[in-house]
Amino acid sequence: MTDADPKARLDAIVEQGLCIGCGLCQAVAGKDVVRVVKTASGYLHPVVVGELEAAQVDRIYEVCPGTRIEGLPERLLDEETRVDNVWGPWQRIVRAWAADPEMRYEGATGGVLTALAAYLLDSGRVNFVLHARASATEPSFGDATISRSRADVLAAAGSRYGPTATLIDIDAVLSLGEPFAVVGTPCDLSALRNHAEFDPRVDQLVRYWMTMVCGGFGAPETTLAFYQRNGIDPAQVTALRYRGRGCPGPTRVETAQGAAEYHYLDYWGDDESMWGLPFRCKICPDGIGETADIAASDTWPGGSPNRVDSETDPGTNGVIARTRAGAELLAAAAQDGALAIEYDITADDMSIYQPHQMHKKYAVWARHQGLGDAGRIVPRTARLRIEELAAELPEATNRYQRDGTRRRIEAGKATLPTPAMSGGGDD
Repeated sequence: MTDADPKARLDAIVEQGLCIGCGLCQAVAGKDVVRVVKTASGYLHPVVVGELEAAQVDRIYEVCPGTRIEGLPERLLDEETRVDNVWGPWQRIVRAWAADPEMRYEGATGGVLTALAAYLLDSGRVNFVLHARASATEPSFGDATISRSRADVLAAAGSRYGPTATLIDIDAVLSLGEPFAVVGTPCDLSALRNHAEFDPRVDQLVRYWMTMVCGGFGAPETTLAFYQRNGIDPAQVTALRYRGRGCPGPTRVETAQGAAEYHYLDYWGDDESMWGLPFRCKICPDGIGETADIAASDTWPGGSPNRVDSETDPGTNGVIARTRAGAELLAAAAQDGALAIEYDITADDMSIYQPHQMHKKYAVWARHQGLGDAGRIVPRTARLRIEELAAELPEATNRYQRDGTRRRIEAGKATLPTPAMSGGGDD
């Protein structure tokens, strides 16, 4: 692909199903050259609108979380760090929730990331938090937002499963010159860690890196199918709340005619085989947020809520503090009453809560080999131990995953159209 023209090289990331729409490519190349918009496919993807240069695409390949996904920088590991082959670096793992009942109720799961973001602002450790909120224009999407107060954070609480370009304005954010925290997906944080190698402002200004343990985002066709099953006209939807107000809380759809609430499993399905995920999520080597200071997860044994207990579950997070900064923040937030820590747990407990993450971590190296077999871009990885995990599996298991990925590609199940503006306009 290095001999291809710059536009073809960038388009290939999208066409091969590797783009998650984080927006960093627009920040790198500039809005007059690359624009991340809702495309005809329904995703947020980069569209080339100006003269894209080879050097710009080289840089994009270096920072894009579709082409390069690496673990925690070695400089952040110290004598307190332990490394689990599946769950990565950690200094402390606990069950916890937001001590503020409103934050626990409004936030996804137990509201830990919401509580920590508010605590960082209240304590003056950062001036603002870069994270996501519900989109003002696309109900199923998220928008990047800056919060400077507890009220701002709470207004943006809750999961956003739709496409969200969290890093689309990162240059402007860094240009503020103020210390801040980032709450994003593992892909967002991986991209920003990559970007730090080229922009020293990242390490100077980003004081805390926080993420959710991510099962993947809802592909546009997943949301459309949910609407169709429930007789909802997508054109009439004015707001979509995926979860929150309980654990997981209802999926709430608002239209001009009123609002309706559905069970979380009505959107995702009752087991993992029903999850409608983009191809990129199925080959993700780091859904667990290995580049974060703190990663927070659901704590449902088996990885999914049941339809009865989830109606009354107030929410509890599994919280992994990976770095010294993360462990100190966790302890301070608990000491100052922002978090309630139930008790310490282990990496093995995380595998009970998140078995799909464990299984994917074991499978992903072989899946990447399948990408290579099909002549696709193989994401660069480092410090994620995926080859070591694959070596623990029987050869037949690795062959099954490898061949399955190749067959999926050959059947056209991992290919998207060349990105083009939705409706031909300037979104």
